[in-house]
Amino acid sequence: MKRVIVIGLGIFGFNIAKDLFENGVEVIAIDKNKEMVQKIRDFSTKAILGDSSDKEFLESIGIGEDDIVIISFGEDLASASLTTLHLKELKVNRIIVKVPNEEHKRVLEKIGATEVIIPEKEMANKISKSIISPNILDYIPLSEDYTICEIAPPPSFIGKTIGELHLRSKYHVEVIAVKELLPERIRMIPRSDFKIKDSDILIVLGKEEDINKIK
Repeated sequence: MKRVIVIGLGIFGFNIAKDLFENGVEVIAIDKNKEMVQKIRDFSTKAILGDSSDKEFLESIGIGEDDIVIISFGEDLASASLTTLHLKELKVNRIIVKVPNEEHKRVLEKIGATEVIIPEKEMANKISKSIISPNILDYIPLSEDYTICEIAPPPSFIGKTIGELHLRSKYHVEVIAVKELLPERIRMIPRSDFKIKDSDILIVLGKEEDINKIK
């Protein structure tokens, strides 16, 4: 498994470092705040005090192209931008940056961050979708039009086969996998004669407005 470098140990950075470490990932945690570095010591492979906007400091750690780097600086666009530039020069292939707004996102994408996330916005979208469509358990937007969603099958689906539901013609939605809980396994591209149980989770691909019609 690849090494993950987490730079910036606010609430987001601290928790993602801790979660990765507790799941067996090698985590290097970095912050210029001594207190935060001390707090993360027990929840990381290595905790380092330093300023990532200093390229020599990043080079001294030995960050390489195969490392995954997560940057979380809150409102500090200058530090996030400088760090991202240095990492690009060090040929790091995957740079994930947490930002507070769309303006910062556009700047970091232009500089070369491979993924830029706005956690508050994404969580707001998830919560609103869970209220609008309670059967949607999780979703991954693929583009402006298409989304992959995990949905709990509505009562009208239980006991019927995928073929009997005519999801493609009725909803313009494709079932690409089924998570079975009893027994626990995943069926990729299930056959049309697969019968849906109330313990199953359907993973579907389609337009968001079409998936929302599944009741």
